Amino acid sequence: MRANNRLGSMIWVRLSRFTSQSNQLSNVFLKRFDLTSAQFDVLMQIRIYGPLSQMELADKVTVTQGGISRMLVRLEKEGYIVRKQDWKTKTISLTAKAESILERAYPAQEAFQSSFFEEALNEEEQKTLHDLLSRVHRHSLKKEIPLE
Repeated sequence: MRANNRLGSMIWVRLSRFTSQSNQLSNVFLKRFDLTSAQFDVLMQIRIYGPLSQMELADKVTVTQGGISRMLVRLEKEGYIVRKQDWKTKTISLTAKAESILERAYPAQEAFQSSFFEEALNEEEQKTLHDLLSRVHRHSLKKEIPLE
């Protein structure tokens, strides 16, 4: 294995582990708002881009199509979202209850997640990391998967 590939693999593993750990800690942190990190993500995407169709929402979050269906049923039962039929498309919007929760949860979650970086890196290092991860992300969007 080439050293360059090994370094790339080590970076990928480290990012994967950090993401997993961050999600686990967020799940514990968000319990105070009676939300999981996946539910928080879905509600934030609806808040930012809504109203959305289920397909549009599934494209924006890291939940499978089946997982998003189950989550939306749960969020609707809990009074966080409403689904409304607009001709052929069913759109998803937030309720006042969800807006109220997000008014409190978003700043707290933002501060919690930011603390990982603010406590470990100075401002210049944070900017550099952001720039590098943004560049890798943009490249990944153009990446084609080789056929066997």
